[in-house]
Amino acid sequence: MFDILMYLFENYVHSEVEFLVDEDELTQELTRAGFHQSEIIKALSWLENLAELQEGDTPYLCDHDQHSFRIYTQKEMDKLDVECRGFLLFLEQIKVLSVETREMVIDRVMELDETALILEDLKWVVLMVLFNAPGNESAYEQMEDLIFEQPDGRLHS
Repeated sequence: MFDILMYLFENYVHSEVEFLVDEDELTQELTRAGFHQSEIIKALSWLENLAELQEGDTPYLCDHDQHSFRIYTQKEMDKLDVECRGFLLFLEQIKVLSVETREMVIDRVMELDETALILEDLKWVVLMVLFNAPGNESAYEQMEDLIFEQPDGRLHS
């Protein structure tokens, strides 16, 4: 399923090509690209659920304290290792993620089929969430820089 999400993001969203609205047409294209029907359905459902998070009816997104500390459940810790959880905290500290967008990221991560997520995949989930969260254009650009920035190997200039 994650491969399909990456395919859609890279071929439609990130390349700024107009996204196909017709689900049947999109499903056919993904099938032609070699993806299995069951995985396509899961990926489209994942995207639909991401869009629904924007509606604000999710209780854990409504009432929060900006200075609270996130305690992860065991299932979340199983899927997000220490490196991933540390990265989410880092993104909050540099204001790329808010409490709300962090929770959206965790929600979307938990819906992925993968038993554990590597940091590189988490970065893409963050990017997808920020792209779909209105008012987060600056955070999206910062996250893009974090993903695509190529270190030159030098620590100091």
